[in-house]
Amino acid sequence: MKSKEAELSPVVKLLLEVGPLGVFFFANTRSEIFINLFKNIGLYHPVFDGEPIFIATAVFMLAMVIALIVHYILVKHLPVMPLVSGAVVLVFGGLTLYLNNDTFIKMKPTIVNILFGGVLLGGYAFGKYFLEYVFGSAFKLKQEGWRILTYRWGIFFLMLAVLNEIIWRNFDTDFWVNFKVFGVMPLTVIFSIFQMKIVMEYNLDVKKTDDEK
Repeated sequence: MKSKEAELSPVVKLLLEVGPLGVFFFANTRSEIFINLFKNIGLYHPVFDGEPIFIATAVFMLAMVIALIVHYILVKHLPVMPLVSGAVVLVFGGLTLYLNNDTFIKMKPTIVNILFGGVLLGGYAFGKYFLEYVFGSAFKLKQEGWRILTYRWGIFFLMLAVLNEIIWRNFDTDFWVNFKVFGVMPLTVIFSIFQMKIVMEYNLDVKKTDDEK
């Protein structure tokens, strides 16, 4: 049976996952546009007159909710990782605005990456390769392949958490926003590309084809 996730166009999937991040970056660089917009629709709050990161956080939260709603409308299903990430964005974004402290939104990537990395490595320690539950509909791999990928992605998420902590604690907000948009995504893409060797080596479909020859 074809999974609902597989029915979603790769282009649409990318837009739904990366779109809110792009909106976050744009709102941080052109905050006055969104402040005026929020005033016009009656959603203005004095906290928005502070650093641009506050209006960007509010826009980011709204964009994440819209992306999740659109995703559900299209496939009647919400993937685990975007759902967890969206929930953390709402919680830490809400704390950022309520307490007028951007530390919370800056810590959000750290929390999410520790959560993902911890779950993957925790499962790995007990022989449970949770990555298979996330990508099992896209790739059919031998258990050894899932074991290797689960370990590598778990370490990668923890490294992203450490890197985020280093960046936000030692550089200004604009640098952190640029790193979040133009640093994390390329690093993730490059890391994913390097894992394709494992995907091909332990691909069950490829093995089956070879045996049939």
